Amino acid sequence: MAEKRSPAALGSATIATIAREVGVSSATVSKVLNGRSDVAAVTRARVEASLQRHRYRRRARRAPGEGQIDLVFHEFGSDWALEIIRGVEAVATLTGVNVVLSQLNAARRPPQSWVDAAVARRPLGVLLVMCNLTDSQRQQLQRQSIPVVVIDTDSASVASVPTVGSNNWNGGLIATRHLLDLGHRRIAVISGPRDVLCARARTAGFRCAHEELGVPIDATLIRHGNFHLDAGYTHGIELLSRPDRPTAIFAGSDLQALGVLRAARQLGLDVPGDVSVVGYDNLPLSAWIGPALTTVNQPLRDMAGTAAQMLLDLARGNALPTSRIDLVAELVIRESTAPPSHP
Repeated sequence: MAEKRSPAALGSATIATIAREVGVSSATVSKVLNGRSDVAAVTRARVEASLQRHRYRRRARRAPGEGQIDLVFHEFGSDWALEIIRGVEAVATLTGVNVVLSQLNAARRPPQSWVDAAVARRPLGVLLVMCNLTDSQRQQLQRQSIPVVVIDTDSASVASVPTVGSNNWNGGLIATRHLLDLGHRRIAVISGPRDVLCARARTAGFRCAHEELGVPIDATLIRHGNFHLDAGYTHGIELLSRPDRPTAIFAGSDLQALGVLRAARQLGLDVPGDVSVVGYDNLPLSAWIGPALTTVNQPLRDMAGTAAQMLLDLARGNALPTSRIDLVAELVIRESTAPPSHP
């Protein structure tokens, strides 16, 4: 009869234990642990499965405050990403930690090759922005004592992964309430991609604000963009060229709002005289464009700084008091909204 392992034995396995169980050399197990590519896929899978069964976790080798943070974006290149970089840098600079940037060309999960390379570099930790890992990728980093924190504007991360975000549903609600309070009854929304939860949450807030007042929604005024200028412009042209055009547009992001403003100018429409526009994020440029943009302040720098501090705490071996922090989104009223000229 096979001997049963006690729960206390879990997590106590050595590299030699794993090697004997799988039937490979200790060097092969080390290669898998270090993310080396010169291991056959079948062998790697067997070693990974054994490591997971034994809950193998390598002890951290770096002293707190040394090394680097990997900051990984699903994509960057806009002021939105710069706000997050500034927030992370502000915390990292105080502790002498370097920040290394990566981007995934709009993918929502890093390829396995990136994870293997991260294991080989052994950063203090990994910050993920609007992207996440598979279960096996998380376990691979965990075994190397490489903590992961997610900076995400949606609210559906795995409970075991520390996450910093903001309340997108409430952001959509307060933006739409503002327009309804001004007297608008034909309001369009240009949300983000359909498969991104924060976009769906903002649209849900938009719907709820209408339901509160019993104001019907024209389904043809609900659009899905990509949070960038081009989507705001394209949807703005279509919406504002209609004979029954909306009197207000909730653009879902400041960049999409800029696209809407350009579309309005091209069509000879005045903002806010002919159409009111609300953005989302409160990027620095939103206060300087003409007209200055009414927008929902999503505290991106604070979100990033909070996440960076959580990551450094984990790297030092400190337990976190909570695994999920949602910062408050607030409306900033400027010049781009006013009562409709023809209610």
